[in-house]
Amino acid sequence: MKKRIGVLLSGRGSNFDALAEGAASGLIPNAEIAIVISNREGAPGIEKAQSRRIETCVIPSRGLEREAYDKLVIAALQEKRVDLVCLAGYMRLLSPAFVRAFPNRILNIHPSLLPAFPGLEAQRQALEHGAKFSGCTVHFVDENLDAGPIILQATVPIEDSDTPETLSARILREEHRIYAEAVSIVLAGRYRIEGRRVLTSLEKK
Repeated sequence: MKKRIGVLLSGRGSNFDALAEGAASGLIPNAEIAIVISNREGAPGIEKAQSRRIETCVIPSRGLEREAYDKLVIAALQEKRVDLVCLAGYMRLLSPAFVRAFPNRILNIHPSLLPAFPGLEAQRQALEHGAKFSGCTVHFVDENLDAGPIILQATVPIEDSDTPETLSARILREEHRIYAEAVSIVLAGRYRIEGRRVLTSLEKK
């Protein structure tokens, strides 16, 4: 039976697209995206999912408290019996109840080498701090912002001529590559967590 992935997004869905392509091509073996959920109506990522004939659900978040909103999303994911939840440009901080509902089964990708530059506009932060390298990080999600155990990272050199836009574009290419790889590792159980370290192995458990 294929492993079932639920994707949460708020915008364009480029990382969702990379995951969907990975599942379709076998780069993420024996897996399928069971549902794509957005908190924003008209999110381009929803249109991309529909074009791939993947089930979608829009649950508008405006006017709802975080816990109340998250209960709706949890229910939608549980109904589809997802094995893993992947955040793909999901612009909401998950509640503790959400994290407890899917322990060590929520992944996020962030456009910096965490723990450096968490939060919004990570690329701009890196440039303003004069960093020589940036990159991206796939990590497990816990109750704190961009703070869960790190699964994979990729490094991108910062060029003197970079703007937030040019740096973002180069980082995004690496995001697409390592997100699919990290999902494959987690779904296959090829890792263990020791303290804050995620140790990956080549052999399936």
